[in-house]
Amino acid sequence: MRGQWLRRSGFGLAAVAVVFSVVLASRFGADPGLVESPLIGQAAPEFTLDSLDGNGSVSLVDMRGQIVVVNFFASWCPECRAEHADLVASSDAFTDGVSFVQVSYQESPETSWKWLNEVGTSSNTAYLTDDRSRTAIAYGVFGIPETFFIDANGVVVGKIIGEADALTIGATIDAIKRGESPGQTVAGETRQSP
Repeated sequence: MRGQWLRRSGFGLAAVAVVFSVVLASRFGADPGLVESPLIGQAAPEFTLDSLDGNGSVSLVDMRGQIVVVNFFASWCPECRAEHADLVASSDAFTDGVSFVQVSYQESPETSWKWLNEVGTSSNTAYLTDDRSRTAIAYGVFGIPETFFIDANGVVVGKIIGEADALTIGATIDAIKRGESPGQTVAGETRQSP
């Protein structure tokens, strides 16, 4: 009797161990940056950030009533370089009721500003520095580029992970204007560090 109990207990423990191992193994190798953002459908974390050029600051609360596109970037990120022209073009195309913000990620303001002066900027975009990455942490940024879309009520309704193109950015903004919540799109790879 005791032998049967031990054998059944052993099989039960083995079964639990196998299930646990399968669940654990399925999580390894998965990119945590590709997990659905818990911010979708939630109020956007507020921020007030200094301009990269040293001329003032910008607060998210001041943009309430508009769609806000928040992009996290760095000059050392190849995907950020590849998407930059599309962000500038989108910012120049959507000037009515849409604000664009680009936030420097884990890079000195001087380095980011120098790079932006080389590749070009839009007069319709606020270029900001994120001291100690507090805003990136609040938004759950795992790697860059990541682009968040906030509706006129201050709710995060969309996110693009990886290199965004003008077509995807425009389609996302149009969907938000129609009252839709586009959710999360994975457009490519991200970088965590140089």
